[in-house]
Amino acid sequence: MSVVPFAFNRRTFLNSAAAGIGGIALQALLAEAQAESSHRGGATHHQPTAKSLVCLFQHGGPSQCDLFDEKPLLSKYHGKPYPAGELEIHFDKQKGNVLGSPYAFRKFGECGMPLSQLLPHTGSIADDITLVRSMWTESVDHESALRLIHTGKFLAGLPTMGSWLAYALGTENRNLPTYVVLSDPGGLPVDGEKNWTSGFLPPVYQGTVFRSGSNPVLHLATPSGISKDARTRQLQLLDRLNRDHLLRFPGHEELEARITNFEIAANMQTAVPEALDLAQETAATQKLYGLDNPATEEYGRRCLITRRLIERGVRFVQLFLNGQPWDTHSKNAESLKGLCARTDQPSAALVKDLQQRGLLNDTIVLWTGEFGRLPVSQGADGRDHDRHAFSLWLAGGGFKAGHMHGATDDFGYKSVEQKVSVHDLHATLLHALGLDHERLTYPHEGRDASLSDTEVTGAKVVSELLAHGT
Repeated sequence: MSVVPFAFNRRTFLNSAAAGIGGIALQALLAEAQAESSHRGGATHHQPTAKSLVCLFQHGGPSQCDLFDEKPLLSKYHGKPYPAGELEIHFDKQKGNVLGSPYAFRKFGECGMPLSQLLPHTGSIADDITLVRSMWTESVDHESALRLIHTGKFLAGLPTMGSWLAYALGTENRNLPTYVVLSDPGGLPVDGEKNWTSGFLPPVYQGTVFRSGSNPVLHLATPSGISKDARTRQLQLLDRLNRDHLLRFPGHEELEARITNFEIAANMQTAVPEALDLAQETAATQKLYGLDNPATEEYGRRCLITRRLIERGVRFVQLFLNGQPWDTHSKNAESLKGLCARTDQPSAALVKDLQQRGLLNDTIVLWTGEFGRLPVSQGADGRDHDRHAFSLWLAGGGFKAGHMHGATDDFGYKSVEQKVSVHDLHATLLHALGLDHERLTYPHEGRDASLSDTEVTGAKVVSELLAHGT
């Protein structure tokens, strides 16, 4: 006689009935709570100035002294030994003399923001951005510096900032993911999927990758030959089986995440194609982002998709580049010229487009890499890593417009005035989004873990960056 593994006899039923009914009730309450949090947005700790965040991440470490932080002494001492003391050199055997910037700076906007000639489009939004020229980080290695700016920690596999936001705030559109990653069609960035992992947070909070091309989300479309009604019945059966299984294993985070992802995926079948349909955009908008130019078309397309996702309620969108193209150990000048030609116009267009649609007030746009570059040459024409100083800019979401914050020394090597750590940046971004970085925690390994981990890092909100302080 065969045994049916899930068959109930009288004793099994009596032993499990009470627990089963309790589990059903608990699941209903949890589902209701999750719907309250995930579908209408979670509670904030204080009044936010922003509700969404875009991160235009520039892998490799853009050269601050060639783009954002003008240093005349670099030109004066070009080709001469560095005169201002010792430098922390990553590749010491290739250390050279002072390397002047080959590109001129000029002042942009009414605020008079000095920017490189390579950034005319960023210059056109100078009066809308906060330029931070006094950033610093704790690591001079790419992988650990990437982890620091994404997760606040040196170790791999911990929750990224996007996952913390998804956990804290939920989504405003149940048909799209809370946290979307727009990957480079050329390939993954350095450290790959670790850049958008949810770590020890439930898996439902990790980033969802939208790829370029006709199939942006794998396995989303209904297979050919299956009717809409048949597909609906399949999904309903799958959902019922999953939920029956969850009753037997309550609290199973991966299963809960899988059920939630199935639900989102079903809704995404219509929402994603609509959100990514750039044919709905006017010719003027497409030109604004540079879709008519081969140099800017690809990055511009992703920036335009970003705006469409933000206006549909996606909480966090992050754009990555393939590999680490800003890692200019050689051919620094040539590489910067090509990279700026690719990214400058689309990045500025995103800010302009959000502003003209009334979306910039509650959306933060962050343009940053993981660290900066040294004032001396590496080899003939490159720049080595510099963890002591780098620049970034922010727009919208309550940050000061047309504001320049902080300063480095005369050669751009170290941040010396109004220094901002990576952890301070996290605390300030969370504050603008209505979250207290010390109260946003999750129990992990016997302690309340957080993004900023203030007791260790000393993270603080930098009120000088915000239009209305703290």
